[in-house]
Amino acid sequence: MNRTTMRENAFKLIYSLEIQQSDNLEEQIELFIESNEIKDKEAKKYIEEVILGIKEKQTDILKAIEQNLKSDWKISRISKMDLAILKLAIYEIKYNEIPYKVAINEAVELAKKYGEDKSKNFVNGILASIVKEI
Repeated sequence: MNRTTMRENAFKLIYSLEIQQSDNLEEQIELFIESNEIKDKEAKKYIEEVILGIKEKQTDILKAIEQNLKSDWKISRISKMDLAILKLAIYEIKYNEIPYKVAINEAVELAKKYGEDKSKNFVNGILASIVKEI
């Protein structure tokens, strides 16, 4: 399984967790891996690491998003889809040491595939602002 596919799977799980708000992350990760028949050990490790990492760094990630929204915007106004994409990309840029160009490009591709028409520009703009701060 290539990194793009692993990232897309991680995004899908992040999105479902946004909707479900489950307390038992390990169980949710296991259920996701089973139901999507993910056999690749590297993919399992990546998904688990990303989900648990985002949970651990949630406050910092949300703060980074909030600080880069327009003044009249709040996080609650962001679609769950875009929020999941942003969380994944910010985690990869800040804590997983993925080159920011790769993380932004992958996030924009996810936004094109799963988001609304304006999602790709929104995601790109937020991530570009965050990268400038780093």
